[in-house]
Amino acid sequence: MDPSDVADLIREALPDARVRVRRARGKHDDDHLAALVVSPAFEGETLVDQHELVYDALESHMTTDIHALELKTYAPDAFEDADVAFEEA
Repeated sequence: MDPSDVADLIREALPDARVRVRRARGKHDDDHLAALVVSPAFEGETLVDQHELVYDALESHMTTDIHALELKTYAPDAFEDADVAFEEA
């Protein structure tokens, strides 16, 4: 699955999110992706609940098109405190 399609699905479910999705293992490994998602929807949620919001956005793609997803999620305030670069895709 194309990383931009994955990012679009996440943005559709979490409209205020900043999203970056890339291939995790190189350009030719289509089913291993890495995503960084920063969303106000994550405020007050546990890390598990944040990840579930993203997985819910991807629905059946997680079992058909995406083999693995390295996922980092942050509420906006937590992201400001993290030392993570963000380049939106």
